Amino acid sequence: MRKAGRTTDDGRRTTKRPSWDEYFMGIAELVSKRSTCLRRNVGAVLVKDRRILATGYNGAPSKIAHCSIIGCIREKLKIPSGERHELCRGLHGEQNALLQAALHGTSLKGASLYSTIQPCIICAKMIINAGIKEVIIKGSYPDSMSKEFLRKANVRMRMLTGRHKT
Repeated sequence: MRKAGRTTDDGRRTTKRPSWDEYFMGIAELVSKRSTCLRRNVGAVLVKDRRILATGYNGAPSKIAHCSIIGCIREKLKIPSGERHELCRGLHGEQNALLQAALHGTSLKGASLYSTIQPCIICAKMIINAGIKEVIIKGSYPDSMSKEFLRKANVRMRMLTGRHKT
């Protein structure tokens, strides 16, 4: 579907282009559709110099049965969101993006991470040590410690709301 456009002086129609933030977050949203998690679909995109370095979505590791097939251990144990991350078969979208970059030898120093949700504390620690400079999110997550760690490590985190230009 084309967005509404405008007309140039010579009568040609132009389309309204998304900002870079909208573009990369839109890709993160598309990536999230590959998720196999029964609780939440998360997509992440790592970007540097307006180029995509890696993507990731949440789900079980390669060659391990997906929760969408065998069920969710967290639901069975009634574990609330944001707690006991170790009791999960899946990797987070941010983790899978970081691992894809590592698998292919891609440095993330100075990169930005677009994620459909705020990183948890485990992902925040990985983001910090990977050298990522900025995290752009669409939704919040009940983990104040991750916000604190990112702030203390001078990793900028901002919520994407409305139309933004970068």
